[in-house]
Amino acid sequence: MSNLTLAITTIGDLLLNEKISKDQDGKSIGDVRLTIPDYQRPYKWTARNAIQLLDDIIEAKNGNKEVYRVGTLILHSENGNYNIVDGQQRTITFALLLYALYEMEKDDNKKEIKFLKQEVYNNAYSRRNIPNNLNAFRRRVYKNPGEEENIDHVRDMKNLRDFIEQRCEMIVVITDNLSEAFQFFDSQNARGKALYPHDLLKAYHLREMTDVDENTTEEIVNDWESAPQSKLASLFGDYIYRIKEWINGNWAYGLNEHNIYKFKGITRFAHTPFAQFYKSAYSYAELVNSSAMPFVSGTRKVNAFQLNSPIIAGKSFFDYTKHYYKILEDIRDNSQYEGFYIKGNVIVNTLDKFYDKGVGNKITRLLFDTVLLLYVDRFCPATYPTQEDTNLFEQFVVDAFIWAYSLRAQYTNLGWQSAQNYILERSGRPLKNSFNMYKIIEATDNPVTLLSDLADRLAPLSRKDVAFRILNEVDIEDKHQDDNNEKVIYKNYLHFFKSNTYYNE
Repeated sequence: MSNLTLAITTIGDLLLNEKISKDQDGKSIGDVRLTIPDYQRPYKWTARNAIQLLDDIIEAKNGNKEVYRVGTLILHSENGNYNIVDGQQRTITFALLLYALYEMEKDDNKKEIKFLKQEVYNNAYSRRNIPNNLNAFRRRVYKNPGEEENIDHVRDMKNLRDFIEQRCEMIVVITDNLSEAFQFFDSQNARGKALYPHDLLKAYHLREMTDVDENTTEEIVNDWESAPQSKLASLFGDYIYRIKEWINGNWAYGLNEHNIYKFKGITRFAHTPFAQFYKSAYSYAELVNSSAMPFVSGTRKVNAFQLNSPIIAGKSFFDYTKHYYKILEDIRDNSQYEGFYIKGNVIVNTLDKFYDKGVGNKITRLLFDTVLLLYVDRFCPATYPTQEDTNLFEQFVVDAFIWAYSLRAQYTNLGWQSAQNYILERSGRPLKNSFNMYKIIEATDNPVTLLSDLADRLAPLSRKDVAFRILNEVDIEDKHQDDNNEKVIYKNYLHFFKSNTYYNE
């Protein structure tokens, strides 16, 4: 039988005193020599990840948290050593941070971190990231203590060091069975793997809600948990994250624990002019929408969010999530639009009926949906749309379709690399209508100007532009009557290129 121990340790005990603070019986465990086994992956945390951890700790300290839990450490005890099975990245980063904080001290006050003296597997990631992250910490924490104006800074850094050593804690799992250790590792990482980034965001923003009463917090958590978690993961990972990256001309690799900082937003402690501007805008929208002003005056409610604007941390994040979840549900469901979105649109009916399977079709539909989401966010009022609002949006639906499905039409087999090259105008082959639609929408102040711009940019496809298999798979004019004979659906999406003068024989 294996020996299994559950414990809690402070960072100071773990890295400076080489012990675990207390096990399940309240006893400390001494002589804990942490080692990084050969099977561990390299140290991949970059300076951005390291500084984000530091900022989170500073925020917890400023928030007067009694205890700040910083993750789980899984250890395999063997021959007096404690091999790190899970938690290596965070443990190394804490060791580097303490090392930088102790460099300010005179030699007789410095504390040794033996963990950092061991040899690690010689890997390019580790060789680069360990010194880079140490230097990043040095730049943040070190100022010449001999200068009068830096006395306060040195005191603050010592207080920060005390907080890390005494109040930052890890949950520890120790076993002498390597197979069991890996089972714990697998359960930690496999449980809801696709949901991990948005679950981390949920936990982060709940911690920011110190000014919210328990009933409201419970209601927010219940709303979050009642939503299909796969849809929440998709909302952030497939849609909002990618929109944010593409607007800025960046390749969207995928949302993960290393880039969720994009959704952490502006905290209540932020006081820069940048932060104050967005916090004021959100507060104004909240004030107007919670008053009788829109009802009495017959005006529209004020939209408190924009996709490419910073999030306000805390309760606002959950309002933000609910807001975009609802819009995306409307855009994705062609039969139940509560606002004035695409209800019953024949283009969308065709895509829903015949083009919802296969990697290339799913990629193209995501491009179509994301540009619609961005347009709705920027130009569509949530209440009291005018006929002009509706007409402009319907025109944009056609333009969005032509842009997205020009990509699909020009590839027999379409993958993510080709799609992102198309968006970012980096294709190795000449492609019609390859431009960054997201950046264009973001840079435009009103829908009329946007539609005029797109009229100049979008070019018709000719027969030679279209991939042979797609062109000859089905007749462009082939119609299909749906089951209740109410809707006409065209089996080939190229019909809509032709009917909107974007296809030349």
